[in-house]
Amino acid sequence: MDEAGRAEALSRPAGLSDPALIEAVSSIMRDVKTSGDNAVLDYTAKFDGVKLDELRVPEARLKAAWNALPDDEKNAINTARKNIKKFHQAQLPKDIEVETTKGVICRREARAIETAGLYVPGGTAPLVSTLLMLAIPAKVAGVKRRIVVTPPGKDGAINPAILAAAYRCKVTDVFACGGAQAIAALAYGTESIPRCDKIFGPGNAYVATAKSLAAQEPGGPAVDMPAGPSEAMVVANEDANPVFVASDLLSQAEHDTLAQVVCIATNKDVAKNIEAEIKTQIATLPRKEIAAEAMAQSRMIIADSRTTVVDIINRYAPEHLILQINKPKTLVPAIRNAGSIFLGPWTPESVGDYASGTNHTLPTYGAARAYSGVTLESFIKYISVQKLSRKGLERLGPAVEKLAEMEGLEAHRRAVSLRLESKK
Repeated sequence: MDEAGRAEALSRPAGLSDPALIEAVSSIMRDVKTSGDNAVLDYTAKFDGVKLDELRVPEARLKAAWNALPDDEKNAINTARKNIKKFHQAQLPKDIEVETTKGVICRREARAIETAGLYVPGGTAPLVSTLLMLAIPAKVAGVKRRIVVTPPGKDGAINPAILAAAYRCKVTDVFACGGAQAIAALAYGTESIPRCDKIFGPGNAYVATAKSLAAQEPGGPAVDMPAGPSEAMVVANEDANPVFVASDLLSQAEHDTLAQVVCIATNKDVAKNIEAEIKTQIATLPRKEIAAEAMAQSRMIIADSRTTVVDIINRYAPEHLILQINKPKTLVPAIRNAGSIFLGPWTPESVGDYASGTNHTLPTYGAARAYSGVTLESFIKYISVQKLSRKGLERLGPAVEKLAEMEGLEAHRRAVSLRLESKK
């Protein structure tokens, strides 16, 4: 392919820059900012088809949901919780202190953010796993208030597994609302929903756009990362099991009609075998209509050299990268852009989605070129502290004075010189 062909082959579905979408989301956010709970309730009735009396879900309902959960589902949540907690506890930062010049002490101290808004998608697939991936590291980091928003069903209820997981993860608040109106509520605060310092979580185009708009406002909340529809890239050679490869591709395709999957095969025979297996597996999927629509915009790329494979990966910057090749670990050092990497035939993408311990909230739409997925540090900020002795200022001061002179900032210079001239 020429350069234009390569760019087209690795393009994403359009959507997040649609002016009509941006205007629709902006209107929702303005309404919530002005009218608070009433606007959130009105939009919940409009978009979710249910009229609620209140947004907050009582804690007693969370506990009841956990108690009613079958033991095998409790065990699955507990297993995932243990591994996610263990992996993120290992990321706890340490304060550092450095004497940069004799008598000049500089420190960096970590602080958890105060309030985190955690968006958990409901809709066609209630993502219990997303609640685990956000609530657990938030608590490990020491976030005081961990607020979950998730859309209700048409019966007004939230999926009981989400409520049960919220109880097990000790979130502080759960609110029954979703979409752009939920993001606006987290961004501005309403009578019921507290304003959040940072908003986390994946969602549809409305949610992603709302997060982006909220983060652009002066004094607005931070967000975890830019995000679009889910995506996966699989690299497969002649040793790859086409059954495994097809299952990984379809595990992302069943998420959303806008999900995108890309397979890089090392030759045409490998590609044909994988395509045949996709047709076999998709026929029996409960969500085959969604998967089929997503697969219609999928890509199968033939790349017969390691250099080309690496170039494609780094250009595309996939959310999930699955390496079904010989000695996959040897390829990892060359990969600069990917959200999460899965090595070898026994590492399905699903383990990262649920229970291996790594976080599944990952950058999509090429954002992996500049962003990491959610980590413990996503919930932490750093404060720098410095302390100088008089001798330290005498050593460092002349450089500071000269730099202030170079910038024409006399008051800055005097803040040093007046101290150095002082006899006290």
